[in-house]
Amino acid sequence: MAEEDALTDRNHLKREHVIIFDTTLRDGEQSPGCSMNGKEKVRMAYQLDRLGVDIIEGGFPIASEGDFDAVRTLAREIRRPVIAALARSCPGDIERAWRALEGAARPRIHTFLATSDIHLQHKLKISRRQCLEQARDGVKLARSFCKDVQFSAEDASRTEINFLCEVLEAVIEAGATTLNIPDTVGFSVPHEFAELIQTLRRRVRGIDAVAISVHCHDDLGLSVANSLAAIGAGARQVECTVNGIGERAGNTSLEELVMVMRVREEHYPYETSVVAEQLFPSSQLLSDITGVYVQPHKAIVGRNAFAHEAGIHQDGMIKDPSTYEIIAPQSVGAPRNELVLGKHSGRNALRVRYEKLGFTFDRAQLDDIYRRFVALADKIKTVEDGNLLELVREVPSRTSTIPDTAGKTATTWMTPIAHGDAPPAAPEAAGTKDKGHTGHPHERENEQEDYLWGV
Repeated sequence: MAEEDALTDRNHLKREHVIIFDTTLRDGEQSPGCSMNGKEKVRMAYQLDRLGVDIIEGGFPIASEGDFDAVRTLAREIRRPVIAALARSCPGDIERAWRALEGAARPRIHTFLATSDIHLQHKLKISRRQCLEQARDGVKLARSFCKDVQFSAEDASRTEINFLCEVLEAVIEAGATTLNIPDTVGFSVPHEFAELIQTLRRRVRGIDAVAISVHCHDDLGLSVANSLAAIGAGARQVECTVNGIGERAGNTSLEELVMVMRVREEHYPYETSVVAEQLFPSSQLLSDITGVYVQPHKAIVGRNAFAHEAGIHQDGMIKDPSTYEIIAPQSVGAPRNELVLGKHSGRNALRVRYEKLGFTFDRAQLDDIYRRFVALADKIKTVEDGNLLELVREVPSRTSTIPDTAGKTATTWMTPIAHGDAPPAAPEAAGTKDKGHTGHPHERENEQEDYLWGV
């Protein structure tokens, strides 16, 4: 009881807000094959606005005229969220970013500089002292243009901790309002990254006056886990992208991060401004713009995220979707769940699909058609409605005729089945012994056998 009371008390506490910094149009666009022109960026930005993200990073204005124009257009047209522009920690980049942002309702200059010895020695070829001065001077210049300045210590997770603290203190003194701690190459593991955030919160003077952000890459498949660990350690902004697109293996997936916090709120008692019903539409639009589609099994937005082929799963879904779905498809704007007919499907799913096409069978007929269905599914992987119509013509003494519209329903995917859509089971499948059928090797004596027969 004490644990239940404590959980209830936590649920009534005001949830802290986690800022969603969307970098789909900047870091996401850097993913090979995902570049966008100005019109495409504007189109996607309007959807990100509908999605409810707090910040849209529009691009890297110094990179090209196209990126400059795109950021400038976003700054003028998108008024609710903060519009950010990326700049290296040097005068030319920062001035260019500000020119693109002029006219924005809520502008942010995002300046960055690598701080790890690996980057300082092999890429930038500068000393730690030069790095510190360049970071500080860059933030000072950005602050002279804009009140909202974010500094990112590139490759922070591989930076020597004492030097990282020194750099962060310097940029806070120079006027930075957000400190971003990137795991640039996806090297960290969750407990390690959480310890880094905790250490910075303890040791960096003035850090309580600024927002702590994280930007995690997915090279080891840990970007979402690392971001969640950082939130638990005190970070309150996460840089992420729709579909998790980005350099190399990509960035923290926006849709996964948001839904973890919603579904497992007892572990992550935070809130965001994201409109979850816009997650799937945002994913679809990005795929349409870039021509790069997510893998079918991608969490939340993949084609198979709410599809079921295994007979045991289908039987559970027909009875109650909560048996195999922890997220309702409509809650993220996805089509209702689908029962896909393949070699793993069971009799119950086949029966339901035939009933939607206008057919009913007794036990012996369903057993017969199921055997031929499985043989066909072994050959063609996914069985379409047209294939089912061919199979039914061979069923002896079928109890209904082919509806006039049946031929028009053939599709690759089954008609979605939602809770309450499935018609009641025929008497033969309702848990009573089928006395009229003696050829089946196992009579159903109880609910467990009925369940197994259904699959």
